[in-house]
Amino acid sequence: MKVLFIHQNFPGQFKHLAPALAAQGHEVTAVGINQPSAPTPGVRIFLHKPQVPANAAQIAPRSFQELQTKVIRGVSAMAALTRLKKEEGLAPDLIFAHSGWGETFFVKDLFPAARMLVYAEYYFNAVGGDVGFDPEFTSPESESSQLMQLKNLNLAHALVQADRGVSPTHFQRERHPPILRERIEVIHDGIETTRFVPSQSVVVTLQKAGLTFRPGDEVVTFTVRQLEPYRGYHSFMRALPELMSLRPQAHVVIAGGDDTSYGAKPPPGTTWKDVFLKEVAGRIDMKRLHYVGRIPHNVLTQLMQVSAAHVYLTYPFVLSWSTLEAMSCGCLVVGSRTAPVEEVIEHGVNGLLVDFFDPAAIARTVADALARREELAPLREAARRTIVERFDLQSICLPRQIDLVLRTGRGE
Repeated sequence: MKVLFIHQNFPGQFKHLAPALAAQGHEVTAVGINQPSAPTPGVRIFLHKPQVPANAAQIAPRSFQELQTKVIRGVSAMAALTRLKKEEGLAPDLIFAHSGWGETFFVKDLFPAARMLVYAEYYFNAVGGDVGFDPEFTSPESESSQLMQLKNLNLAHALVQADRGVSPTHFQRERHPPILRERIEVIHDGIETTRFVPSQSVVVTLQKAGLTFRPGDEVVTFTVRQLEPYRGYHSFMRALPELMSLRPQAHVVIAGGDDTSYGAKPPPGTTWKDVFLKEVAGRIDMKRLHYVGRIPHNVLTQLMQVSAAHVYLTYPFVLSWSTLEAMSCGCLVVGSRTAPVEEVIEHGVNGLLVDFFDPAAIARTVADALARREELAPLREAARRTIVERFDLQSICLPRQIDLVLRTGRGE
């Protein structure tokens, strides 16, 4: 079978699937925008570069800029694929595309006979999701509604054209309208449970702080792609004064970038990291708070292996892979009582849940988890068991992904 992957940050969610299909003898091609950090074995990768008009920022309101950007990406992808069809003889039997950035807009016009599978990551809704969840950072209702509807145009268009869709969690599938939801299967991207394992011998050294942590140390971890409200950074920081007071020996390690991936931007000239650090700086022990920025994945894994309590807070949005990796490492996760987290963590069974908006409850829950570390050891074991039994890459998720690709490609 000839398979074409489309993803602006390829391999992205196709990191394991694309090379696995190539290893089985399928002809695999990928088209993206950004240069991959490493080769994907057996996969031919081609890049395209969307050209944004110089006057694009003059379009108002912001919602129309959002749509324009996606159409531009669709046009750029179409041009690249047209060239590959002409020069390379590209003729896929199956197209597997992430629909989030607009590259799928015109694909079926070029390859009408190809079957199409869409990675349906998230569909925006006015109720039950991220939109309007946090009043502190909600846009004016009119702008928020316009932006939400236009964000969904390319997502709905892709699923209407597709033969089938796939979402990694039930929460993400259920965000879609019923008419689109019917064609979406739930298969997670998969966690490498043989790589993300508990360890009693790992050592993590924070060079800037001159500190070394081992399993058994009182380390609280908070790891996200970016330090921003969508991932509860503000709630976590507001919990630190009480947490540090309750646990005077605890060290807090925060990993994440200073940018904004989702939602509201910070005030001009600032970062969310600094905004909320300044809010609590006079009430916390700065010697026990350690920012490590964006760190290599292997170091992040070691950090989770030494963590005494791992805090994960999120809007009702896409569940971070890192949370499942932390659970696979045997972390005691203190998570927000929001739908994507509740799909995986049951309070008192394989983790602990807290109110996203209650810093005092977050502080007390983490402090209690540190105080009762031995007593709560079964939760750590149950956390890893959850990932092994439901999300293991090799035994569960990857075989199901391959089966979905083959079934869709054969028209079954």
